[in-house]
Amino acid sequence: MAEKTPGSVTMEKIVSLSQRRGFIFPSSEIYGGLSSCWDYGPLGVELKQNVKQAWWRNIVQGRDDMVGLDASILMHPQTWAASGHLEQFTDPLVECKSCHLRWRSDEVADNRCPSCGGELTEPHLFNLMFKTFMGPLEEEANVVYLRPETAQGIFVNFQNVLTTTRKRLPFGIAQIGKAFRNEITTGNFIFRSREFEQMEIEYFVPPETADKWFDYWLEERRQWYLSLGIREENLRLRPHSKEELAHYAKKCYDIDYNFPMGWSELEGIANRGDYDLAQHAKHSGKEMTYFDEESNEHIVPYIIEPSAGVDRSVLAFLCDAYGEEIAQGELRAVLHLHPSLAPYKVAVLPLSKKENLAKAAREVYDDLRPCWMVHYDDTQSIGRRYRRQDEVGTPYCVTIDFQSLEDKQVTIRERDSMNQIRVPIAALKETLAAKLAGEDLFVLPEGGQIWKEEGK
Repeated sequence: MAEKTPGSVTMEKIVSLSQRRGFIFPSSEIYGGLSSCWDYGPLGVELKQNVKQAWWRNIVQGRDDMVGLDASILMHPQTWAASGHLEQFTDPLVECKSCHLRWRSDEVADNRCPSCGGELTEPHLFNLMFKTFMGPLEEEANVVYLRPETAQGIFVNFQNVLTTTRKRLPFGIAQIGKAFRNEITTGNFIFRSREFEQMEIEYFVPPETADKWFDYWLEERRQWYLSLGIREENLRLRPHSKEELAHYAKKCYDIDYNFPMGWSELEGIANRGDYDLAQHAKHSGKEMTYFDEESNEHIVPYIIEPSAGVDRSVLAFLCDAYGEEIAQGELRAVLHLHPSLAPYKVAVLPLSKKENLAKAAREVYDDLRPCWMVHYDDTQSIGRRYRRQDEVGTPYCVTIDFQSLEDKQVTIRERDSMNQIRVPIAALKETLAAKLAGEDLFVLPEGGQIWKEEGK
């Protein structure tokens, strides 16, 4: 029986695991890396894709009041004038007079540099948007910006979506995409970086129902994290004070997660009011209203915005899943990832590299690959291979041994309990599908029949 060790999750361990097992690497590492930029490796890209797919299934595929969008990263510069980003998307910046390091003024105390203790300059506002130029000449007329959020692409397409889908209020537009912020200070691995991905919803509602839908989405989004294995004690809801509200927000809550460095924002839910549609209507001269057939009038909907970071979600799932246990007198590191998020669902492990056993294992591997992401591993002892799969979060290992050649059965080993059952190869896919879906099964090896426990 495994015994959990307390205090096992640290950022250092998550970073080490991520690099050692191929989840996340520093960008351009061979040249010394680029500050706060990260590359997702073979396992990391699968985990990240699974997080996005779980969100999309829940938000778009699973609802009839939501549609998707994929807007351009580069937008007309007037977009950012209308949204307020050109004037108000700023952080207060101070610089050390001695070492010349720069800091956000709200992150320093006593007007002293956190690095060397030197005196700091007076703060001045620093716009966080990345500026670039469209066209061959760097002329001011050709200035464009890398979007700092995906939301504005949704707002400027409001009428396009409304016309083509004929949706009725309340309805939402969902988008997953890259955003860029020239952060003054970054850190804590992938928690705060200059290039990141967002999963955003803009949910359009009649103004008088905004409070009801705000409360709905706050709980809906909290439940999504819980459904994918985040422990409830590691989540909290934190309201924004009036002083910290964004210029567009009437109300905002953060869903915070208890990261190794402390409680920090995982997702924000904001009531943006009618600010965005009204601003874009004013600056573009285009109508941004919804015709309400019941009242026979045009209204500007209010917008409820749940905005989550893909990278922060990945980090939270990694931290929450990571554990260390004493199993059979040895330390076992394991990622207890929800099966839908795990990079590999199944690992196929032949007990030996001998040709006849390897051939049988490859046949099993090839049979499972069309169904799931499956890993094949035949190096080192079976115990070491189990530990490797535990550490990357693979829910099930399928072992093919010499007896398998005779009885046409394989062993399924479960990651969390380390329990093993013997299953006919003919019933393997059905058994794994049920187990990955969370169903409890009993397998009768002699007949190959699968029986569900009564009441399950």
